[in-house]
Amino acid sequence: MTEDVREDGPAAAPALAESPTEQDLGAAAEAGPSASLDDDGVPAADTSGTPSAAVAADPAAGSDDRISESQVGDESGDDAGSDDDAENPLETEAEIAADYLEELLDIADLDGDIDTYIEGDRAHVSVITDADTLVGRNGEVLDALQELTRLAVMTETGERSRLMLDVAGYRDRRRRELLEVASTAVADAKDSGERVTLSPMNPFERKVVHDAVAGAGLTSESEGEEPNRRVVVIP
Repeated sequence: MTEDVREDGPAAAPALAESPTEQDLGAAAEAGPSASLDDDGVPAADTSGTPSAAVAADPAAGSDDRISESQVGDESGDDAGSDDDAENPLETEAEIAADYLEELLDIADLDGDIDTYIEGDRAHVSVITDADTLVGRNGEVLDALQELTRLAVMTETGERSRLMLDVAGYRDRRRRELLEVASTAVADAKDSGERVTLSPMNPFERKVVHDAVAGAGLTSESEGEEPNRRVVVIP
């Protein structure tokens, strides 16, 4: 695990697409992140390379939402045979994202520190702050900002990013809540022998529940269309 904690402040940003303003984030949030994310939380490919929140329809539509992270191939390319000194592409993703977010915080005049680390096959970036301005209602602004950050990384690297972004610890708190929801649904399904349908969730939330249900020995599936797509636990 690699960790990099940096203080917010003026930083030389990489040659990224133009940083979003607060109006951009608002428009992205209104567009709804779920329209362009699959259940693994990966944005639809944008061949233009422009970090716009309104991207094409989900290329993973119709795919199995229950795919585990261990089944997702390394999207950074085959590094076999590369020099041992070559930089980890996930660390590169994290650095680009951190620079992008530092510039955005500076433009928006928001305070926050940036923490980056690698876990499994994903780069993780956290904005450590007490403000929830970049979280929004039910995490809508956070989801839009994560999509913009992934697209900024893709603009630099040319590779699709699966980076995870958290702000003010929102995703950690939400993950704990979802694990309790999944546990209750599993118990209800076992006791009743009937399918249990949960409330609508975004792709990140559905992925957490699918993994928790699978870990409990049951199966689950997603039904419906965004933004009302939901998890169904099957006994």
